[in-house]
Amino acid sequence: MRRWDAIEAFVAVVQRGSFTSAAESLGVSPSHVSRRVAELESQLGTPLIYRTTRSIRLSDAGEEYYAECNRLLQGFLSAEQKISQQSEEPSGLLKITCGATFGERFIAPLLPAFLKRYPKLKVDLHLSNSRVDLIRDGYDLAIRLGTMEDSSLLARRLCDRTEYICASPEYLELYGSPHTLNELSRHNCLQGSIPTWLFMDNGQRREFRVDGNWRSNSGPALIEAVKAGLGIAQLPDYYVAPMLKSGELVSLLDNYRYPYSGVWLVYPKVRQQLPRLKLLCDYLIESFSEHA
Repeated sequence: MRRWDAIEAFVAVVQRGSFTSAAESLGVSPSHVSRRVAELESQLGTPLIYRTTRSIRLSDAGEEYYAECNRLLQGFLSAEQKISQQSEEPSGLLKITCGATFGERFIAPLLPAFLKRYPKLKVDLHLSNSRVDLIRDGYDLAIRLGTMEDSSLLARRLCDRTEYICASPEYLELYGSPHTLNELSRHNCLQGSIPTWLFMDNGQRREFRVDGNWRSNSGPALIEAVKAGLGIAQLPDYYVAPMLKSGELVSLLDNYRYPYSGVWLVYPKVRQQLPRLKLLCDYLIESFSEHA
């Protein structure tokens, strides 16, 4: 068991990038992790990790050893998942990450009923607009918005998502409406988390870089700036649909709207066999379908 603890500590250090972060993930002290890795190096007779005050670096032997140890741990997790499938009632922790506003408005309200249905489950919901590494940070599921990027992660579509280019009537009265993408360069384009907007231009996906004097990773903050007449922004339907309907905001460049955006349930391949994760994904998809 001591050798296994040392291997687990070593893999955690590599995946987390530091002894302190590895210790937090394992629920032990940094000195405990350091001792276990040192014992492993002593038993193998070679250094695995080169330590500096700010970072760690794997030796050539460490690179090879990590690959094998990680494979063993993933195999252990897979075996554990198969055994858990035999349980009549699902149990365990589901660690979820989601963007702050979408999570608060749409995901968090659904989870209490899910936990009442499966009382042996636990949920840890982390709301942040920062993109996390699911494997490194130990998440079972991420709810991500927009278009899926190519990756080693698996995904299921939760719901559709339409993004609108919009501005206030006050702003348009002063500066006019853009009719082509190139005309956006003459407008104050308010940015969210990324500096590009996504369009469909002559049947081709196009990312258009915009510029303006306001940027925020908060959707509500961005909406307030648009409503105040500061400029133009690209915002999803669940933010602006009521304001477009009331006339408080005006939709622009509708012919360039990208049609393939969505909201996705994203998870590592090694997690896909977890019964509790499948239950949660099925529940969320069913809930969104019922309230579409």
